[in-house]
Amino acid sequence: MQPEIKEVTCPNCSSRQTKKHGTKKKKLQTLQRYFCNNCRKTFTLQQDKSKTYPLKIILNALSYYNLGHSQIEAASMLSKRFKLKPSQKTISNWLNEYKEICTFSRLRSEAIKLYKPNNIIHKQTLIHIQPYPFKWHKAKLDILTKENPQFSAIKNYIEKINSRQFPHHIFTYNKEENQNGQRASQLKFNHLNIKIINKTNQSNELTKLALILAKSNNSRHQAIQDFMLINDSTTIAVEVPAYLTNWDAGYYRNQKGFTLPLHNYTTPITGHIDILQIRNGLIHILDYKPDAEKTNAIEQLTIYALALSRKVNLPLYYFKCAWFDEDYYFEFFPLHAVYEKRKV
Repeated sequence: MQPEIKEVTCPNCSSRQTKKHGTKKKKLQTLQRYFCNNCRKTFTLQQDKSKTYPLKIILNALSYYNLGHSQIEAASMLSKRFKLKPSQKTISNWLNEYKEICTFSRLRSEAIKLYKPNNIIHKQTLIHIQPYPFKWHKAKLDILTKENPQFSAIKNYIEKINSRQFPHHIFTYNKEENQNGQRASQLKFNHLNIKIINKTNQSNELTKLALILAKSNNSRHQAIQDFMLINDSTTIAVEVPAYLTNWDAGYYRNQKGFTLPLHNYTTPITGHIDILQIRNGLIHILDYKPDAEKTNAIEQLTIYALALSRKVNLPLYYFKCAWFDEDYYFEFFPLHAVYEKRKV
């Protein structure tokens, strides 16, 4: 199934005055055809006309291999699921073609020594306000915290989520007893003026690929999370629960230079981090937002960073936040949103 396209650009004249124009059937897939009102030409969005196999098959092969299966095992799994069995050489060519985007290849040889394919990723459904598919990559978490020992507390926090010690009850909502805190995604507060960097990076490329695997609009989040968790070298966990208590907020209010206008909100403030990464000596908190260009997620992501900073006892300057889609990536330092830099 093709992902939903927000605006289709004509590859011939770059016009966006396009519309759907039937389908084109090939041996192994059916492609959506488009018509350009500007240059009057038809086209499809197939990325490479020379490919024999649908891109969905290729992406599943990458994921099977990066989960720790051999190339032969990946071919067998494709055969059982899709009734197509590419050769080992073909799969090897795919891995080589996508290694710049699917960077897990850097860690794979070490990772498969630590865990088998069936348990390299921990999966757990959290019954909070709604079911959340919390997952973490055990091998990446081990390897990246070993490479960055200053973040070892992140490993402890993630593993604690699976235990009875984690306060899952504060993430539920009880209408009858009116017991609930605030959801971070719904909060708005006055923060300091900050610099937001608009750029593109690997997350955009991974998202473009992952959306091909999404079966519907509702499954886009999970498709992106799963693909990044399996195939990149930095994503350690997805749908990570985070909570900011009154004590946490008080800690920041008592620190000189911090501005935290959350007095009017009930605590705890809760939320779920879409994607958590360790990259370039920092902890990255990412949130997938369809139509990211029209969205502002500063408050939501800042709350996540404040909460996680306290839970793992790490200074806020170790955190970086971003919201993104397949085209845009907006990045900022949450510290700059709540800390007034003193002038020298």
